[in-house]
Amino acid sequence: MSRSKPTADELFVLFNEIGMINQLASNRFERRLPDGLSTAQFSVLNHFVRLGEERTPSRLAEIFQVTRGAMTNTLKRLERKGCVKLTSDPADGRGKIVNITAKGRKVRDQAIASAAVCFDDLYDSISKSEYALLLPILQRLRQQLDINR
Repeated sequence: MSRSKPTADELFVLFNEIGMINQLASNRFERRLPDGLSTAQFSVLNHFVRLGEERTPSRLAEIFQVTRGAMTNTLKRLERKGCVKLTSDPADGRGKIVNITAKGRKVRDQAIASAAVCFDDLYDSISKSEYALLLPILQRLRQQLDINR
């Protein structure tokens, strides 16, 4: 049994919608973030909470597909807020290791709680059954894009 594949135009429309949703949701979410946190800073904290392991700034830059300078700036701001701790890398005296702090976890959790409130008006726009259908498809798209970055 063969599946009909979407056309290039259809894929463009899909990813254009995803991009617009991302932009609108990110702007709304960022306005609600605690302690002057940016979306980039939240993303780093969320990454640590989800995966639970230390990283180097270089590896984080690769993961988030940003320059090392941009990641260093984000990490310095998080460190000033007490949300991450940078220590010397024992394997490379010039390098650093980044870990999330207890405060960083708390700030991330506060951001998640804010997100629930900031998207209140959307709860009636999608049913649980639609959500259950949509989420695995979006996860599969993300995984495929991640594999082929």
